[in-house]
Amino acid sequence: MTDILDIKNKILAGGAISADEAYSLLDADPALLCDAAAEITAALCSRQFDSCSIINARSGRCPEDCKWCAQSAHWATGCDTYPLVPEDDCMRLARYNDAKGIRRFSLVTSGKAAKGKALDAICAMLHRVATETSMSPCASLGLLDYDDLCKVRKAGATRYHCNLETAPSHFPSLCSSHSVADKIATIDAARKAGLEICSGGIIGMGETPRQRVEFALALRDINPVSIPINILIPIAGTPLADSEPLSETDILTTIAIFRFVHPAIHLRFAGGRQKLSPQAQLKAMKIGINGGIVGDMLTTLGSTIDADKDLIAKAGYRF
Repeated sequence: MTDILDIKNKILAGGAISADEAYSLLDADPALLCDAAAEITAALCSRQFDSCSIINARSGRCPEDCKWCAQSAHWATGCDTYPLVPEDDCMRLARYNDAKGIRRFSLVTSGKAAKGKALDAICAMLHRVATETSMSPCASLGLLDYDDLCKVRKAGATRYHCNLETAPSHFPSLCSSHSVADKIATIDAARKAGLEICSGGIIGMGETPRQRVEFALALRDINPVSIPINILIPIAGTPLADSEPLSETDILTTIAIFRFVHPAIHLRFAGGRQKLSPQAQLKAMKIGINGGIVGDMLTTLGSTIDADKDLIAKAGYRF
C-alpha cells in the first residue's frame, strides 16, 4: 500500500522521490494525493507566478510528422501558414504583454530548426525584447545545434524551450522524423550555451498512466527550470483527432504526481487547460501549477490575461 504521507514528508525534508515511489502514487487515493501535493506546493514553491506569453513567429509547413500537431505538412488541418512575422509585429505584441505585466516572452517557430537568415532575424527580435521591454526573452526554435544556440543566448534569450512531449517509451509511436535523443541533444547544447531549460509536453495522447509517470521522471533527468503541461486538443486532420479525452481526475492526478517528482520548480499551465472547469483549474494551481502561458491573442488557452490574473490571485500567487 502506498504511504503518501511518508513520501510527502520525505520530500518536505529535502529528499527526492524514487522511481518506485513515483509509480506507487498511481495506486493512491486521488483526493489524498492532491492534498499532499498541495502541501508540497505551499511549502516548497515560489508564490510568484511565472507568467509568459508567446508569439507564433512562423507557422505551418513543418516537415516533421508529429501526430498531435496542426502545423505538420503531413496532415491536412487548414492551419494558418505564414513565414517569419515582421519585426514590428513582434515588438507590438511584446510591448502589449509587457504593459500587462507578463514576465517572459517567447518566440516560437514551426519547422525542425530555425536556420540561417531566419535565425538572424529572430535573434534581432530577441535582442529588442531584451533591451526594449522588462520581459525576459525565451525561444522555441526547434532542434538547434550549439553554435546556433550560442547566437540565441548572445541575442539576449535567457531560456530555451524544447519539449520531450511524452514518455520516451511512447514518443516513437507519435513521431518518426526525430527522436527523444535528438531533443536531449538540443537541451544539452542549450544548457551548455548558458540557457535555462523549459521542457514539458502534452498529456492525453494515448499514453498510459504509467507512461505519464515515466514522462515526469524523464523530465527530472534533464532538470528543467520550467515544465509546460499541455492537455491535448484533438485537431481535425491529425492522427490524434479522435483521441479519448482525459478525465479531470486523470489530469489533476498527473499534475499532483508531477509536483511530487518536481517539488520546487515551475509547473506551467499551457495549451488545452480550457478542458478543465474553473474549479478544477483553481485546484490544479493549488496542487502544483505555479506558472502559465497567458495572452489575450492566444486562442488555444481559452482565457484572457485579466481572467488569468483573477484566477492566479484566488490561488494565492502574486502575478
